[in-house]
Amino acid sequence: EKKLKLEEKITVLQQQNEELRARIEQNTVITRQLSEENANLQEYVEKEMEEKKKLSKTNEELLWKLQEEDAVSPVKLPSTSSTSFYRCSSANSSPAKVRTLRQ
Repeated sequence: EKKLKLEEKITVLQQQNEELRARIEQNTVITRQLSEENANLQEYVEKEMEEKKKLSKTNEELLWKLQEEDAVSPVKLPSTSSTSFYRCSSANSSPAKVRTLRQ
């Protein structure tokens, strides 16, 4: 009778062992899938970051060109003289200061 109980216990433990092995195998498969997905997402994030850097650099270049264009092109302010590009209200004012005020 004792031997029968031990055999039953062995059978139960073997079934549990098989179930645990199946779960481990399933978890291994899921872990591999998640690792692949994680690697793909990391690659995607890196590409997005590179694209963002490129766009940011392009944006800075365009802003710089726009500022340069504004600085180079003469701005006519209302005045009595047609040859005057800048009107300075004091001796300390300069055309450069007038341009920076427009920004």
